Order: sequence, then structure tokens, then C-alpha cells
Amino acid sequence: MGPKVLFLHPDLGIGGAERLVLDAALALQERGCSVEIWTSHYDSQHCFPDSCHLRVFCAGDWLPRSVWGRCAAICAYLRMVYLALYVVFLSGSESDVFICDQVSACIPFLKLSRRPKKILFYCHFPDQLLTPRRSLLKRLYRTPIDWLEERTTGMADCILVNSKFTADVFKKTFKSLSYINPDVLYPSLNSRTFDSIVSENLDGIVPKKVEFLYLSINRYERKKNILLAIEAFHNLLIRLDADEWEKVHLIVAGGYDERVLENVEHYEELKNVATKLQIENNITFLRSFSDDQKMALLRKSTCILYTPSNEHFGIVPVEAMYMECPVIAVNSGGPLESILNNSTGFLCNPSPTEFSEAMEKFLKDPGLKHSMGAAGKARVKETFSSEAFSEKLYQYVCRLS
Repeated sequence: MGPKVLFLHPDLGIGGAERLVLDAALALQERGCSVEIWTSHYDSQHCFPDSCHLRVFCAGDWLPRSVWGRCAAICAYLRMVYLALYVVFLSGSESDVFICDQVSACIPFLKLSRRPKKILFYCHFPDQLLTPRRSLLKRLYRTPIDWLEERTTGMADCILVNSKFTADVFKKTFKSLSYINPDVLYPSLNSRTFDSIVSENLDGIVPKKVEFLYLSINRYERKKNILLAIEAFHNLLIRLDADEWEKVHLIVAGGYDERVLENVEHYEELKNVATKLQIENNITFLRSFSDDQKMALLRKSTCILYTPSNEHFGIVPVEAMYMECPVIAVNSGGPLESILNNSTGFLCNPSPTEFSEAMEKFLKDPGLKHSMGAAGKARVKETFSSEAFSEKLYQYVCRLS
């Protein structure tokens, strides 16, 4: 029997961080580790299906996620602190290693265990860089939170990051932790899950006359810059005649949670933009789609539009490449490490003009999808395999246990 590993994660929903946590937990479980996931919120109907193959426990969901739409950071910290205290003093769970991510505030409280355990912290990206500081009040509010993030992150026994880009940002952001050199552990793709899914019928989602399908997959959050995909699509359409219009379509598919005000607001904002640009008939908006739908869309799509700037890694491009779907992405952050420009896709400045020019290349050369798709799949198998991820993570856990 391998080490006992207990994961702590804020909200186990649908997103890149959640996908990584589940893949890590499943990988360690397959290696013989005893694995539990503890979270402050879990809904099996709003989570990746393979979460049902793990022991998932929830505590602290009664605590608020925000106060009248504000103070989300403090609420997230309080929820994770409560979760850590519950695990240590009330859960009865035993572990050799704790693995936590996103919120480091729980780390000192995990050390209160009667038999202190080693703690591995996976840093997706410094939280303080994800929140704009547009006012003095906001800066005053965030200052103690930023200090706490840096101080508690440094208390972990092992720190991993998801890309070389994030490792560099980590060093520049957490200046007091300059003595720490975090190791890079790229998120992996659980290819067996992708291979086992049977393609779903897309009738009612993709019009039958469509020959060139563009796809955007991201949560309905403003920082994901989905607006870039819509504006680039509009730039492409204005260069086409009426017959060509009917053959081209954009699917905007995103994680959506009715409890998150930004998801609700941004979804309506994007629909209004499409209407204003008079391209609403060529766009389909999907919310919280299934894995089967995602696989079917990736198989059918001409390419995927990945629009966030300075994204710390981004699992969507890796998923797309494995499904032989080329990627057009912003030339910053993690995509610089996952995508090979002019081979598995195109890296562009975040402008509608550059994105639309890349999109047009697939219209002019339909064979480009197949050549780039094949190169993308080979790239994923070589660099982002679940076997490499599983082995590396298991070795970290064994060294800590």
C-alpha cells in the first residue's frame, strides 16, 4: 500500500485547476496510494464525471463565498482555513502527505496536526496577480491578503508550479521566497478518458451546413477575454460573401455557475456583443457542457481559439491538440510552452485582426487542420503524457511521506 494522500481544494467544480487535482488524485490512486479529496464545495452534477471514482468529502460550504458580491478573497481564505481545521481536528482522516493548491492560507493550520505531515503546494499562479488594483481601497484591502499568501506559501515543504512561465513569475512576485526554486510539473492529459468517450451527436448545436467550425472553450470570466474570439470571428465574417457565411460558425462554450455573478453577467454581455455585431446567427453559446459534447466539438472543429493573455498554463490547448484540433492562442504565458507556432497552431498578438488572419488560413487551406492536428497529437504524447505526470508526482509524494 502506498502513502496516504489527502488533497485540499477550494471548490471542486469544472476548470483547469479542478481537472489537474482530479488527474493527480487518480494517478496516485492507480499507484496504490490511499487518496481523499476534501473541498468546501462539491456537486457531482457540476464536476468532471471521473470525480465519482474518488473519495470526495465536503466541509464548510455553509460559509459565504462573498459578502454582497465583494470580499471574495477573504471568504475563500476563511473557507479554506475552516476546511483545514475540520480535516485536522474533526474529520478523523489519516494521511502521510497533504496536497493543496490555489489557496495557501490553509498550510499553517494543516501543520497543527498532532503528527505533523509534509505539505506539497501546487502553485497554478500567484493569486495576488489575478486581481486588478484599480483603487486605493482595493490596494489596502489586498495588502494583508498578499502578505499572507506569500508567507503561507513559503511554509510548504515542497512547491510545484505548472510551467516555466509560472516559475519565473513566482520568483518575481514572492521576493521574500527568492531562496525557493519551485519545480515544474506540467499538467497532463488523461488520454484514456478522452479515448473512451463516444462522440456525441451535435444536432441542434452545430448547423448542418457548417463546414468550418471555430471553437472557444473558457469559463465565462472577463479575464479569459472571450470577447477577442467574438471580435475576431466578426472580422473574419465581414470578408466573406453570403454563401461562405453559411459555412462558418463559432461555438462559445464555457464553464458556468449560476452562483457566480460574473459568470451570469459576462454570458449576457457576450450575447449582447454578438447581437450588436449582427453575427448572433453564426454563434452558439453553450454553458457547462458535458465531456461528451466537448470531445465531439473538438473532433469536429476546424480549430480552437484560446484567448487569455498571460495564462499560467492552460489545459485546453493540450486537450485540443490531443484531439487533433489546431490551436490559435495569444503569444504569452503557458501557450508559449505547449503550442509550437506554425506547427500545432498559431501564436498571435491578442488582436482581432491577427486572430482572424490565422483563422482565415484554415479556410484557404482545408488540409491545414489535418497536418497541424497530427503534429499536435504527437506533441501531447511526447510532452504531456499522463504517465510522465504520474511518475513525477508519485516520486514527490514518496520523498515527502
